[in-house]
Amino acid sequence: MTTEGAARQVAGSGRVTVDDLTLHAFRVPTDGPDGAEEDGTLRWEATTAVVVEAHAGPFTGLGYTYGDDSIAGFIHSQLASVVRGGDVFAPAAQWHRMFAAVRNAGRPGLGAMAVSAVDIALWDLKARLLGLPLHQLLPALHDQVPVYGSGGFTNYPLGRLAEQLSGWVQQGIPRVKLKTSRHPEQDPARLAAAREAIGPDVELYADANGALTRKEALYWARRLAEEWDVRWLEEPVSSEDTPGLRLLRDQGPGRLEIAAGEYGFVLGDFTALLDAGAVDCLQADVTRCGGITGLLQVAGLTAAHRVDLSAHCAPAVSAHAFCAVERLRHLEYFHDHVRVEELLFDGVRRPVDGALHPARDRPGLGLEMRWADAEPYRVRGRRPG
Repeated sequence: MTTEGAARQVAGSGRVTVDDLTLHAFRVPTDGPDGAEEDGTLRWEATTAVVVEAHAGPFTGLGYTYGDDSIAGFIHSQLASVVRGGDVFAPAAQWHRMFAAVRNAGRPGLGAMAVSAVDIALWDLKARLLGLPLHQLLPALHDQVPVYGSGGFTNYPLGRLAEQLSGWVQQGIPRVKLKTSRHPEQDPARLAAAREAIGPDVELYADANGALTRKEALYWARRLAEEWDVRWLEEPVSSEDTPGLRLLRDQGPGRLEIAAGEYGFVLGDFTALLDAGAVDCLQADVTRCGGITGLLQVAGLTAAHRVDLSAHCAPAVSAHAFCAVERLRHLEYFHDHVRVEELLFDGVRRPVDGALHPARDRPGLGLEMRWADAEPYRVRGRRPG
């Protein structure tokens, strides 16, 4: 019997339950100068992907998040027993049980990331059983997700910065972003190099990662817009400073949009930003905000507030999930996550004409693990077989 035939037989046999979860974590070093990458507030030497496999008979769903490998331990101790035996065709119901189960262990942060990874795996498993690409299983309004190239780390030499940004433009991506504000005195030269490399017609974005005070952010917002035609300023101040974000949105240049939300974990985080009128465009990370089930809730909020929603990273999942976002803006095609996903998974899509088009001929997310390539980076779990 073919895989599709087996899926139809299982799907038509009544209630199908989750047998178990298998957990893995892989730590992939950066390719930045001196083995590290930097933004306005952080320096890191590797990116860790925590991968979840959800099993039902011969079928396996795949999910993941980016964070510390301890997330795998959290899933094992707090969530595996909750979803084991649960209905494969009801991932949203299992999402609610998972969030209820981690009430005392902690929902925001690591808890939400753990739920996100499992939720994505459960949606992928359901789609595979039904033989559908994941975006076709969701209430999709789009069949593609526009992207912007993202990297431009603050420790890149000017030559590498220019090469990376212009490389995305050559791939047909019409908008790019660089990190700023770690060493503000260096930013004018970096921004000038970026603008020269991409030309006058490509949209230029900047991300301060919350490094600036309110007054510093106002000063730089005006310079960014006037001198380098920057159109997007992400986290000019900390996302926790909601009044500061609103101040920048109200008093900054009219053509410069203020964005934040990538560190939203629970629905209240996004509600606070929207109710305060703190952003021109909200961000959400499907691997942090509760997975696909959580993202659909955030999408409803943005539709009600008439604010666009931008996908933060994790392009292999976001390309499917954000097809179901009514107020879709675009997806952050982040250098680190692109590298990691192309290393770990077969089936990763690349942008065409400035957008990611989820595969129509592969069920679920369309991903398969590249076990042999991933194995040297393993820090938790065991390779199947």
